[in-house]
Amino acid sequence: MTRARIAGGTAALLLFALLVALGLVAARLLRNLDVDADADVSPAIPRLPATSAEAHKGLLYGRVTTGSGAAYEGRLRFGGDEEAFWGDYFNGFKEENPWAADVPPERLTESRPVTVLGVEITRRERKLNLGRPFMARFGDIRRVEPSGRELLVTLKSGTGFVLNRFDADDFADGVRIWDDQHGVVDLSERRIRRIEFLPTAELDGVADRLHGTVRTPQRNFTGFVQWDRQSSLGSDELRGRTADGEFSLRFDAIRSIARDSNDSALVTLRDGGEFVLSGTRAVGRGNRGVYVDDGRYGRVLVSWQAFERLDFGTADGSGPAYDEFPAGQQLSGAVTTRSGRRLAGRLVFDLDESETTETLDAPRGGVDYTIPFGLVASIVLPAEEACGDGRHAGVTLHSGETLDLECAGDLGEGNAGMLIFTGDGESAEYVAWDEVERIDLDRPVPVEVF
Repeated sequence: MTRARIAGGTAALLLFALLVALGLVAARLLRNLDVDADADVSPAIPRLPATSAEAHKGLLYGRVTTGSGAAYEGRLRFGGDEEAFWGDYFNGFKEENPWAADVPPERLTESRPVTVLGVEITRRERKLNLGRPFMARFGDIRRVEPSGRELLVTLKSGTGFVLNRFDADDFADGVRIWDDQHGVVDLSERRIRRIEFLPTAELDGVADRLHGTVRTPQRNFTGFVQWDRQSSLGSDELRGRTADGEFSLRFDAIRSIARDSNDSALVTLRDGGEFVLSGTRAVGRGNRGVYVDDGRYGRVLVSWQAFERLDFGTADGSGPAYDEFPAGQQLSGAVTTRSGRRLAGRLVFDLDESETTETLDAPRGGVDYTIPFGLVASIVLPAEEACGDGRHAGVTLHSGETLDLECAGDLGEGNAGMLIFTGDGESAEYVAWDEVERIDLDRPVPVEVF
């Protein structure tokens, strides 16, 4: 055997040994990752350079534990590309109503006509439907825990709500976690055992939150925006068709979007270019509306019919941090009836809302207002027979501004009435909605946020 052959054989053996050693090390590292086999890991999503925690304190953050016991911690986004900030709302449905026990059963019925060929022949009594939608800002929630067909949502105040798991769309769409150890992980709702919300830690680079002014015929709204109830980051994309074909671009390249027709929008870019975009839900009558977190009112949803124009601007940071959402306080104040009685004490509105972080929901001219009760000073209702004649309820805020809102939503005939816990607060008096003339609400006690 020649020296060349011996040297060649030795080199091959050394190379083989090196490859085996590298394979063993890689296998050991993979075992130590403890990645849930049920998770859909998306390593292709790029990670950007680190930025300060202060700049992105408004982003959702928490720990998600799976059914197999694996835990992931980091920035969260529900539905993969939807709710991303503490000011966004978690939605669900409450089938059971614990406040019904405080109302005489005979008061929880409604009479409906039975007609034949348009002629009323009798009336039928039936129980009121006391199931209610659930809405809470993520910043007001401590944790979310599924159990069978139910979903338990616990607020910072300690109040717990049992929701129908299969009517909680935000949970049903799953959650994406940016975990420092495991990368970007997508979990379906079936794999989630518990979501615990935590103050946002320092994050890798994230695009800026969308901010701007939405113009409507009734007034303008300024704040953080969410286009089509979904897109809220500069890295999100607007898609549609132009005369040249399919087109998509990042929102941080856009200066403004104006409604061009029922099925199209005029898009102006930051570099001055503009074009008409059509052909998708997001830029036509299928648009689900634009959320604006306007500090005067909480949050509004501007429908496509009311939308005129959105001018993007800049804002400092990404919105309030988790710790800047104080726990809700009990609603208190006074209810004045149409007969002149005045009942003061702890209040439950619509046999549903009982805390200052819960919201008054009512429309006006294609704009849906979602106003935390902590902002509301009073509600004055029109004469009972006038509500259906285009008249409005006057909602006065603690800021002094009065909004004339339609007698619909929480202000409509479907309102289940008021509970007032007077005196020692142990017993409640019930007032049906058609008996309410005015509600005055106490201003919440200021809470120092650290």
